[in-house]
Amino acid sequence: MKQIIFSISALLLLLSAQAQEFQGMAVYETKTNTADVKSKLEGNKDIAPDMQKMIEERMKQMFEKTNILTFDKNASIYKEEEKLDAPGQNIGLKMMSSMMGGGGTYYKNVKEKTYTVDKEFMGKEFLVKDSLPQLKWKMETETKQIGGYNCFKATAVRAASTSDFRNFRLKKDAKKEPKPAEKDQKTNLMDEIDIPKEILITAWYTPEIPVNQGPESYWGLPGLILEANDGKTTILCSKIVLNPKERVAIKAPTNGKVISQKEYDDTVVKKMKELQEMQGRGNGMMPMRMGN
Repeated sequence: MKQIIFSISALLLLLSAQAQEFQGMAVYETKTNTADVKSKLEGNKDIAPDMQKMIEERMKQMFEKTNILTFDKNASIYKEEEKLDAPGQNIGLKMMSSMMGGGGTYYKNVKEKTYTVDKEFMGKEFLVKDSLPQLKWKMETETKQIGGYNCFKATAVRAASTSDFRNFRLKKDAKKEPKPAEKDQKTNLMDEIDIPKEILITAWYTPEIPVNQGPESYWGLPGLILEANDGKTTILCSKIVLNPKERVAIKAPTNGKVISQKEYDDTVVKKMKELQEMQGRGNGMMPMRMGN
């Protein structure tokens, strides 16, 4: 009897060790539709053509990214693929990149239902720590293949983040041709931007990789999320490697001022309003310091 109990205990320990050793790596390509903003820039006489071109190039850098998700059964890290900074990249571009969903390392612990992400905004480092968003996923009947994996569709509605510029939508009235009396008036692009209260999320997950993980903040489905779309931004998996030879330490970032997600969102909104007011007074988009 003791021998049977010992054998069962040894088997449980072996299975536990195998679960801890499992690791996977997934590469995701992120693209955001910016056609409405690009159209508005082209119609804005206050912005010189060369400035418009520079803005469009920087928008492309910010909205088209390659990120890598390293995951196991309990945790994951999601970060942009390392590459050399483009010539002329400055603090302003890095700040805007952070507001476009960028950051250093996005760590999720699905066992503890928490996340940690390091962000840089206006020259100050933040360490956002909070509970993982609990999305109420609705399992759909549609299926498709992504990279050879059978995927199932799921949808959910979530609140839009006010600190992620990818959630911004151009107001419907802003698309209309301005009246003759308004053509000579200076416009502020931020005045024509709207943030929806809620966003519909469409995700595709594969039970063939039974981990409760996904890119960015996405999680909570019975399989790895290989594609996610919020109406403007699509995150699509392009490569998967299970149990790679080179293991990566899955640890939460530690640098930056610890802050909750709401506190970080409020900070971003406050500073952007200050910049907008400065621009309205004719001071332009001047760099600002965050303070201590």
